[in-house]
Amino acid sequence: MAVRVPLAEAEIARARLLPLAPGGFEEADADDAVELRVYTDPAGEARIRDVFGRASSVPVEPGWEDRWRTFHRPVRTGGLWIGPPWGTPPPGEPAVVVDPGQAFGTGAHPTTRACIELLAAHERGSVLDAGCGSGVVAIAAARLGFGPVVAVDADPVAVAAARSNGASNGVRVEVRVADVLRDTLPAADVLVANIDLPVVEALLARRLADRAITSGYLDHEAPRVQGWEPLARLELDGWAADSLALS
Repeated sequence: MAVRVPLAEAEIARARLLPLAPGGFEEADADDAVELRVYTDPAGEARIRDVFGRASSVPVEPGWEDRWRTFHRPVRTGGLWIGPPWGTPPPGEPAVVVDPGQAFGTGAHPTTRACIELLAAHERGSVLDAGCGSGVVAIAAARLGFGPVVAVDADPVAVAAARSNGASNGVRVEVRVADVLRDTLPAADVLVANIDLPVVEALLARRLADRAITSGYLDHEAPRVQGWEPLARLELDGWAADSLALS
């Protein structure tokens, strides 16, 4: 079945759909919208309709079980190869391998790539990845030489996935369950937040670090929080990421 949402709502829709489609889903651009496609049974279809309301469905052909994998292709960003377990990184190229079926965040989304690009250009130090999802940014940070790296997420499924992905990549990342706006979080040299804009701004207001790399919003948007000044911006495919410093 397929759910079509406006481009500006795609990030939220992906996060809402992931618990309903833990085996993964396909994605296709449709003018100013994004269509999220799920292979499921009647019970799964009913759950998705309960969350999204209107959705379309059609019978699928044999072999659908593996079709979603074709959507998850390797990308290169920040000097790293990032891809799924069935991909093969070039010999000698630093790699981040992430299972896209576990939690949101494969490395391919423009906001993730932009965050990692800005991290790669940043002075090394400790990192707090707030809202880590699958852990791809935290793992990339560790691979780039940052440390210690702490990753937090309110979703226990995401935390389990981030821990598993960190272990499979052989990097040291501490992963915790935490609400990024309410719980006590460790201070770090760099805060990374690839979430929606209101949460990014609320996080910046907590002043957990002197530097921040933020994303999760469109290129006509930007975090506006007193005491923070922009240092650099990277825009990819209609999305943006910012490097900021406490003034």
